Amino acid sequence: MSHFHKHVFFCTNQREDGSACCGNHGAQRLRDYAKDRVKALGLSTEKNRIRINSAGCMDHCNEGPVLVVYPDGVWYTYVDESDIDEIIEEHLKNGRVVERLKI
Repeated sequence: MSHFHKHVFFCTNQREDGSACCGNHGAQRLRDYAKDRVKALGLSTEKNRIRINSAGCMDHCNEGPVLVVYPDGVWYTYVDESDIDEIIEEHLKNGRVVERLKI
């Protein structure tokens, strides 16, 4: 059994040369938002075991910003807090893939 029920990795890579990367789209801020929301909703408890983490480049720079939910292997792009809220509510809480954000 996995230690986490769902493990979410946000690409927060920032390229120094200014080329396409998730960091150019506020990825760190939205990762922090997701972590705070998951905690506030009680989803990071030992019972629910949902973990939000940062990751380096995940090689989807032109589709960014991106995150991936494991063990499901579902990749998402997002724009703002409302997209993150939808991913949390639909996928992390209810197990339904958010098709409009899936890449």
